Amino acid sequence: MILTSNVIRIDPDSRVPKYQQIVNSITENIEKDIYIIGEKIPSINEISEDLYLSRDTVEKAYNLLKKKKIIVSVKGKGYYVAKNVSHKQLRVLFLINKLSNYKLQIYNSFISSLGSDASIELKVYHCDANLLCNLIQENMAAYDYYVVMPHFKDKDNNHQNADQRVITVLNEIPKDKLILMDNLLPSLQEGVAAIYQDFKSDIYDSLEEGIDKLRKYEKIIFVYPDQAVYPYPKELKMGFVQFCRTNNLAFEVISTIYPDMEFDSKDAYITIEENDLVSLVEQTRDKDLEIGKDIGIISYNDSPLKKLLRITVLSTNFQAMGETAAFMIKRKKSDVVRNVFNFIDRGSV
Repeated sequence: MILTSNVIRIDPDSRVPKYQQIVNSITENIEKDIYIIGEKIPSINEISEDLYLSRDTVEKAYNLLKKKKIIVSVKGKGYYVAKNVSHKQLRVLFLINKLSNYKLQIYNSFISSLGSDASIELKVYHCDANLLCNLIQENMAAYDYYVVMPHFKDKDNNHQNADQRVITVLNEIPKDKLILMDNLLPSLQEGVAAIYQDFKSDIYDSLEEGIDKLRKYEKIIFVYPDQAVYPYPKELKMGFVQFCRTNNLAFEVISTIYPDMEFDSKDAYITIEENDLVSLVEQTRDKDLEIGKDIGIISYNDSPLKKLLRITVLSTNFQAMGETAAFMIKRKKSDVVRNVFNFIDRGSV
């Protein structure tokens, strides 16, 4: 085993805490292959005695290295190198509430924008607050950045914007290492970066963009799935209702597109789930109704399928969201940015 004094350098005049100097030295030695994976490193007592440091200082350094999963302790034997590291590569934990085309668009844009200098691990917590808390606590201090899309559900499967357990755990992450995406948590500590959708205002404002087209219809029907496996923000429904009432438009909210819908001429539909969109398009075609003339169709969140079908959409810019998050990490920004959201007219309304 290599002598401690040859590989661990402590500068007594430096303002860098001594425990951090130990962490930096050991990490640099692993990066340079002075220590290799599986190799035993000096014990806490050895470093303490050889470098005239308190045992608490060395123990603090080793605990930090263990949290980062750079070293591992074997009971009765000592400490060993667990993995290779590189100062040049950022480690990012990317936590999403569900797997969907939209979430993966954001993720892929984020990866592409951050570049090859980052190692990004994707984990899904299925809108489960407990699972998200466990994932963060198990990986606390193991990553350079934590990107979190906070969406939760309660015991009745209703969407929740925030969960106090999650707020508590997220506040344990240094604020300059945390980035919120897609949903804002106002009760979180100040100084946390965020790229978010304002679901109520976004749907309201985008429908206002299409108000002239919507006025030609006698009734607007919003298909809001109230019992989805992954529930949608209730603010979507609130924004829709406010828009219709403000503009004196007749409206109705239903939970799904049923088989054999009772279509009336001059109705416009706004769908969220693609299954409802497909069922709606199929039924209008079976009844020889012309989309954009007899029946209006708008869908929430753009996708290649909707573009192919020439469906008008209300959508955030998923690519921009991923790019903005990557930009914040690269430039060490902590801005709070409302993501771009648009009414994209393709003639179906």
